[in-house]
Amino acid sequence: MAKKTAKKKATRKRAPAATTEAAPQRAAPELPPLIPLSELLGQSGASDILTSALRSGRLHHAWIFHGPVGVGKMTAARAFASMLLDPTTAPGLSGELAPDPDSRVQHLIRAGSHPDLHHVTKELAEVSREASVRTRKLTTIPKDVVLHFLVEPAVRTRSHHVDSLAAKVFIVDEAHLLGRESQNLLLKTLEEPPPGTVIILVTPSEERLLPTIRSRCQRVAFTPLDDDAMSDWIKRTGLGPPSPHLLAMAEGSPGRLAALTASGAAGWLPTLEPMLEHVDSGHFIVDLGPAMADLIGAHAEAAVAKRKNASKDAANRAAA
Repeated sequence: MAKKTAKKKATRKRAPAATTEAAPQRAAPELPPLIPLSELLGQSGASDILTSALRSGRLHHAWIFHGPVGVGKMTAARAFASMLLDPTTAPGLSGELAPDPDSRVQHLIRAGSHPDLHHVTKELAEVSREASVRTRKLTTIPKDVVLHFLVEPAVRTRSHHVDSLAAKVFIVDEAHLLGRESQNLLLKTLEEPPPGTVIILVTPSEERLLPTIRSRCQRVAFTPLDDDAMSDWIKRTGLGPPSPHLLAMAEGSPGRLAALTASGAAGWLPTLEPMLEHVDSGHFIVDLGPAMADLIGAHAEAAVAKRKNASKDAANRAAA
């Protein structure tokens, strides 16, 4: 009897936890190319603020990069992080502050493998330790993602031991998707940041961040690009001359122009333009609503097909 009881106890001890199954391998996030901060197009105001902070050596531990979608916030965040983490960052012959482009830190960041640069996105839910989090629709940044990929790593010892301005940098993309619980958890780290930790919140909707979050961050505004900067960006990327309609729809946002071009939105025009012209002249067109709904639905379906946990509602809103 004693042997049977011991065997049952041993079996119970070996039972796996239901909520902490091994997570899938973490996929590399899609990130903009790493460029020097001085090459950021159309954002001289933001670049000046960041460069001044670097020159002063008195670095704030928390930042909010806010402004329209696709105008360079994430590109600037990566450039800023590369300067913070690289001990080679110094004025060059022209006096411009920049790291050595051939340094080990720059190579690691370009490869997406620097151990002390953390990109926090809603997609990290797919590789959460918690099985329940992995199956959720990707509409928010869950509290578990903030805990596992920001709060816990922030208190660990840095991996790359060099004499740099920052020990670790966390870039939170789409920070407005942090719910109240996630923001309150983040707030504790903002109130008592581990030494050398810098957190950058990237968002087009800073008003959705709690006032207590905003009050502890240095805010940097990003604006739509003017026509000259948009033209320079188009030449730099080799996108080719966009249609005037797509360029107008982009509203000074390179990211939005790239997304519109990739989505095939230019093909919507032959269907919609004749009906919109009639509406503009005061006529009621019964087919306009269904035509727009069909185009939006097809676009959203194509978007969610690329990722199993993608939200159809969010894709519909983006297409609309």
